[in-house]
Amino acid sequence: MRMNPDFQRRLQEADRLLRQRQPQAAEAICAALLNEAPGHREALLITSRARQMRNDWDGMLAHVDRVLKAEPGDMAAQLMRVEALSALGEIVEARAQLETAKRQARQNAGLLGRIAEMETQLGDHAAARETLAKARVLAPDDPAILYNFASAEIAVGEMDAAETLLDQLIETAPGDYDACYNRATVRRQTIDDNHIDDLIARLSKVSGNVAGEIQLCYALAKELEDIGEFDRSFAYLSRGAGARRRQMAYRVEDDISTMEDIAAVFDKDYFAASGEGSNGEGAIFILGLPRSGTTLVDRILSSHPEVNSVGEVNDLALAITRLCAGAKSKEELVRRSAAIDPNALSAAYRNSTTQRLPDSPNIIDKTPLNFLYIGLIAKTMPAAKIINLVRDPMDVGYAMYKTLFRMGYPFSYDLEDIGRYIRAKDRLMAHWEAVLPGKIINVHYQQLVTRQEEESRKLVSALGLEWHPDCLAFHQNKSPSATASAAQVRQPIYSSSVGKWKAYESQLAPLVKVLNA
Repeated sequence: MRMNPDFQRRLQEADRLLRQRQPQAAEAICAALLNEAPGHREALLITSRARQMRNDWDGMLAHVDRVLKAEPGDMAAQLMRVEALSALGEIVEARAQLETAKRQARQNAGLLGRIAEMETQLGDHAAARETLAKARVLAPDDPAILYNFASAEIAVGEMDAAETLLDQLIETAPGDYDACYNRATVRRQTIDDNHIDDLIARLSKVSGNVAGEIQLCYALAKELEDIGEFDRSFAYLSRGAGARRRQMAYRVEDDISTMEDIAAVFDKDYFAASGEGSNGEGAIFILGLPRSGTTLVDRILSSHPEVNSVGEVNDLALAITRLCAGAKSKEELVRRSAAIDPNALSAAYRNSTTQRLPDSPNIIDKTPLNFLYIGLIAKTMPAAKIINLVRDPMDVGYAMYKTLFRMGYPFSYDLEDIGRYIRAKDRLMAHWEAVLPGKIINVHYQQLVTRQEEESRKLVSALGLEWHPDCLAFHQNKSPSATASAAQVRQPIYSSSVGKWKAYESQLAPLVKVLNA
């Protein structure tokens, strides 16, 4: 349908407002446009994205479905439908929609690449790898496909294949500095086999590309630490972290305030009040700070034949957000979440996780920041097991600081922010211990890596399971892992990370000061 110039101008304005993250204003314009042209594709898709920004996943799905009713083969709408279904916890239907899209896109490398990204978001790393292999046949030198294929190889534990792909990508696209960082992390670099000189040369030419500077600095920090050049390593790390932090509008005070609000709302009276959800049998939550050992514990337990893991997913946070629709701030979300019907939250959460792993009697959710929701977990799923990782604050603080996270954890790029966040997390955990005595299973990282079998047996017993020797061979676990520890968990247990921060004792003085305050 040909539209008049005014209609097109308003549509462009709605799109601009959406890109500026003003979803309500964009949606208001589209509502008027849809009154004039009820089935207009672009207006419906902009409205869908606006609803997504407002966490109205049902609204997003409804508008996407209007597009697909008129044109079932619309690929953009199909992929948006997958996003909406995933956020609603309808994993089976999301996977089916992706299969439909994949059949339609079988000769289009770009579309196959996008589908593989969505398979990755659903945690289907093996499927993403297969899809990317098909895309690579069609476009063997496409940088995006090479990058994602390498990421898929890392997730399934094929580190040599990943390094080969990253080498090809860096040769094909020399400006892909993220690939340089990924390549640094897939193995331990050696004095005789590293990329340090090449990385320094690239960094000298990266002027004006802040993202590239950050990625190269983190790559150099990793490779220099591997060969024992600690002072040089930290100099690049500090430069990269500082550049990353300056790009953010983050305030650690906001996260601290949220944790204080959680403790105030989820008090003894909350747990004394009647009303619990379904028992939560078989649900296992592994949580704590990032880089505290959550992936290690996940791999140990998921090596047991009666336990499987969905990895790091946002199923619980999404279910809470859906059930607190309309909350306009974190403070309001915390207050509203305390009034959630426990059965509704339990059902919503279990619906999504059991769709991910329909035949597993015990399902691990290894999302570190679920420590924020321990009160809701205990209330809505009282039989669920909650495992909290405890690691020396200096070790975990340094481990977070030296990791370039793709998303989340904005506190990890400044030493004082890290220290304040750790202290706030410790206060919240002390609150949970006080109001939920005996509920939380604390696992100490240092004890686990130095007394592997003893601590592993305790963990398995705490889940009410019989011991299985496969738990000691977790590094042979073939299931995918897409966390920052993906390379480490493919190795037997080691304790070399314990006390590693001491190599940087003077440089980490700001963290020491905050933790000791």
